[in-house]
Amino acid sequence: MYEHNPELELRRQSFLRRRRIFRLTSIVIGCLLVIFICIYFFTDAVVRLSPGLESAPGSGEWTMFRHDPARTGSAGPAGQPQGRLKWKFTTGAAIHSSPAVADGVVYSGSRDGRLYALDAATGARLWEFPTGSWVESSPAVVNGVVYFGSNDGLLYALDAARGDRLWHFPAHFAVRSSPAVADGMVFFGADDWRIHALDAATGTELWSHEVKGTVISSPVVARGVVAAGSLDGFFYTLDARYGRVRLEFQTKSTIAASPAAEDGTAYFATSNGLLYAVDITARNWPLENRLRIFWEALYLYRAAPRPPPPSGFLWSVRLAPGGVSSPALVDGVLYLGTGSGVAAVDTATRQVRWDFPTGVRMSSSPAVAGNVVYIGGEDGRLYALDRSTGEKLWDYLTGDKITSSPALAGGMLYVGSHDGTLYAFE
Repeated sequence: MYEHNPELELRRQSFLRRRRIFRLTSIVIGCLLVIFICIYFFTDAVVRLSPGLESAPGSGEWTMFRHDPARTGSAGPAGQPQGRLKWKFTTGAAIHSSPAVADGVVYSGSRDGRLYALDAATGARLWEFPTGSWVESSPAVVNGVVYFGSNDGLLYALDAARGDRLWHFPAHFAVRSSPAVADGMVFFGADDWRIHALDAATGTELWSHEVKGTVISSPVVARGVVAAGSLDGFFYTLDARYGRVRLEFQTKSTIAASPAAEDGTAYFATSNGLLYAVDITARNWPLENRLRIFWEALYLYRAAPRPPPPSGFLWSVRLAPGGVSSPALVDGVLYLGTGSGVAAVDTATRQVRWDFPTGVRMSSSPAVAGNVVYIGGEDGRLYALDRSTGEKLWDYLTGDKITSSPALAGGMLYVGSHDGTLYAFE
């Protein structure tokens, strides 16, 4: 017969009470941990963006690819060159790198493995710096330092006046992306499937983020966010200060072109001819890209409602396929090369304002000064188009295709060609 033992019963009750308290405490801690993780990774409550983390070039200069860290490609109401050749400088191989202009000096890379510094007024060579492979990355010139990448796998920092090497950073794979410099940091992509951030003074790596493909796209820095596309078909936005992922926007087509940004929106094109507008301040919801695959499959079988647009998506416009360039962004209008010409797209109406046909792929990115759009074509011609109508004002035939993007400074236009020559027009 069972004999009741009060002391044993008290122990049992105490043990059960402690176990309930332990379970409840574990559940509360687990919930708080999940809440903290969600707040940390999916909001800005813990680590806030640095909205002032962006920089601008000096007046009348074109100090980096697409003019500035926002990659707008706009020189403002600067002088408008009329197509008169002032000088040309011949290197030892094709020029894909786009020139930068600062303090009366033009900097440009060549596939002969060298970066050249030329007098902007005369084209006289001031110095040259040899690397171990092609220089396709376009230089950025900030505070007397030239930053550029080489296909030898290094990102270089040189003294802009003398061409002396200050430091180099080994990415170990080709660096074709052009660096953006903002608030003492250098941002660039590489063929190592990473986006890097370095200390601009020392070359010390501050952070890097691994993606799923090669990063040829040149990063844009705006509102404390660094954004770039990848050949894996994703457009990435990261906290520029710390490298935390904010958005992985899937396009399902390679992104080689660089974005332009304005008022928190990035504009970029994919290789299949789609032009996107994406909110760079947006974030993915948890496991969004993984769950979206199943949601879309269920929708196709009519087993689920239509999934919402991807996080960050604002709109897209279909352009001519076959490759597109990085856009220039001026007064709410995007100008970019397409697979068969040049197009102007109104960001407010999402309509194509005009389309100038060339019959060839336009992988050069346009530069805008005043009411003129300048862009190179793979037919070897440099075009000057009326910004309002798309009417051709003039063109100039070089000796080979142009994939280098024009730079405008001091009333002059500079562009490279695959004939190995850098041209200067007034």
